[in-house]
Amino acid sequence: MAEQILKKLSLLDRLLTLWIFIAMAVGVGIGYFIPGVESFINRFQTGTTNIPIAIGLILMMYPPLAKVKYEELPDVFRNLKVLGLSLLQNWVIGPILMFFLAILFLRDYPEYMVGLIMIGLARCIAMVIVWNELARGDTEYAAGLVAFNSVFQVLFYSVYAWIFITVLPPLFHVEGAIVRVGIAQIARSVFVYLGIPFLAGMLTRFTLVRLKGKSWYQTRFIPRISPVTLIALLFTILVMFSLKGNLIVRIPLDVVRIAIPLVIYFVIMFLVSFWLGKKVGADYSKTATLSFTAASNNFELAIAVAVAVFGIHSGVAFAAVIGPLVEVPVLISLVNVSLFFQRRYFPAESPTATTVSRSAR
Repeated sequence: MAEQILKKLSLLDRLLTLWIFIAMAVGVGIGYFIPGVESFINRFQTGTTNIPIAIGLILMMYPPLAKVKYEELPDVFRNLKVLGLSLLQNWVIGPILMFFLAILFLRDYPEYMVGLIMIGLARCIAMVIVWNELARGDTEYAAGLVAFNSVFQVLFYSVYAWIFITVLPPLFHVEGAIVRVGIAQIARSVFVYLGIPFLAGMLTRFTLVRLKGKSWYQTRFIPRISPVTLIALLFTILVMFSLKGNLIVRIPLDVVRIAIPLVIYFVIMFLVSFWLGKKVGADYSKTATLSFTAASNNFELAIAVAVAVFGIHSGVAFAAVIGPLVEVPVLISLVNVSLFFQRRYFPAESPTATTVSRSAR
């Protein structure tokens, strides 16, 4: 049975991890060997929003958000244990863990340290939708928790940035930085990267279900748009790595220096969240969603704020850009870890096929 399902998967599905690493390698090669590619891509920039990356992210998130059963979203907020765990992981444990990792590994590189802290404060609202989809997490919970994180970011990111970057570092004998981040700036970033695909997905579902029926929508429309997610993911990775390919090759030790605490952060947040989710009795799909929501970060917001506050050529912006370059390979690896945990600890919920598949959703 597993072999039959595997045969039905597209080449893109079956070799997804390989394609991702190829896209990363090609992106670095383009950025390093083709002069002027970074300035060419940056020509398509409005304010702090890079248009090619924004288009890639919006297209990447649209199919999973079109699958969400929005009429069931109120159920997300009825499970107070999972919701409370998400709040604890995202807005207490995550920022504090990243703060101490940044001080521990980068105290002698204050700009990189600040960039890392800013990544930790920006809770994920974008690519977590894709990781959750690949790991067979709960789509409705992912949408609900992402929406929750979005509201919190608009309200509290500027306050968190001031506390964690200006107030707290001197208490640990580390020089702080003065950060002024406006709520409007954060709200604009949240709308671009989450609001547009969220509204598009919601309107698509309500309109087409009403016109064509739920069966047609699930069996005909969704399979047609699903490949867009992975194609857009590969495109986004290619563009991001092209932008910094030259720096990655030129100062690899700095990349490694920033990458080490990031890898530790992603792995700890994922494993702790998975353990806590299982501990409170959540099923696999909700546990996976909780784990990826906690382990991922909103690098779009972190980069946008870093560029706006410290400048595009600052060490802070460089560290913020390294964030997604590390997150992509680590999180795709954690997708496979999550599916292993499903087979090991949730055997009753494990599907026959053990391959990451959109058709399993």
